[in-house]
Amino acid sequence: MGFAAEHGWGEGARRRGHRWRRAALAALITGAVVFPLSAAGRPEIPAPAPASLAPLSASTLDEAYAANRANAAEAARMAAAHHDRDRAATDRHLAAPARHLLLFDGRGSGRVTEVLGDLARADRIAVLVPGSDTSLDTYGRFHAAAAALYGRLEREAPEGTRTAVVAWLGYETPGTVSTTVTTTGRAEQAAPRLRGLVADLRAVTGGGPRISLLCHSYGSVVCGRAAAGLAVDDIALVGSPGTGADSVAALHTRARVWAARGGDDWVENVPHVSADLFGTTVGFGTDPVSPAFGARVFAVGDGGHSDYFRPGTTSLTNLARIVLGETKAVTHD
Repeated sequence: MGFAAEHGWGEGARRRGHRWRRAALAALITGAVVFPLSAAGRPEIPAPAPASLAPLSASTLDEAYAANRANAAEAARMAAAHHDRDRAATDRHLAAPARHLLLFDGRGSGRVTEVLGDLARADRIAVLVPGSDTSLDTYGRFHAAAAALYGRLEREAPEGTRTAVVAWLGYETPGTVSTTVTTTGRAEQAAPRLRGLVADLRAVTGGGPRISLLCHSYGSVVCGRAAAGLAVDDIALVGSPGTGADSVAALHTRARVWAARGGDDWVENVPHVSADLFGTTVGFGTDPVSPAFGARVFAVGDGGHSDYFRPGTTSLTNLARIVLGETKAVTHD
């Protein structure tokens, strides 16, 4: 029996710790209400409705790419006429002939699903699921992460193994300073869309390739909500505040579940609890890198919250190994 328990302090300490965690969560949500959102007050940018597409398959893939590029080009013209040069430039880049868009919607914060590589012939597919503050206005950073991973996969894939990366900005991500970032609401809205994407990938590829979800930050909450029964082989959670589930078993997935957190990632300081506050559930439960969660914890080095896909890092090396199915080569701390 431990010293605290022997002297009757154990239960009191646990109660005090629980109160502290609840207070910390309350501070998070209160701060989100008090501090203004960075995008607050921004005028709506005009854009066309998404292109009408045939059901995705290998035979309709090029048609979908062309239609979405055309839609992005029209969105660029409309944004330019609205005098929003930054959004017009982003849309114009996405309309370039080399871009492969499964989805484009330039309205509001924007939606993009972009493919790097030959999707129809891929043997290994990685789907990147982003976290908070990812939108068309910040898409360049997300695309850079996808490109870094794709470059690593192409260099490291065994001869004859074909790879593709899907950058999935398929939902309205929460703002880092907002009430939505502390609840599962946005993730619950996003989960059916992520399941739909995986179904589309299976339809295009004939169901053969191995698919990995690489879920960053709040994106891991989305993956947690979508995981049950999803036809993927690996789910990797990086910089995760939690998934909304208490354990891997509670995700109800047959996929291998991995988790990692950089040594300088601020998300370590987020309280890994769930509590009812102000009429809503706040927080995401068990820390995914804790033994209690039960994930395969892997090494990512000393990077910060935005460094997991940085070229040359341990994290990118291990994420590529997970996608390629080289699980014995994945390193651990």
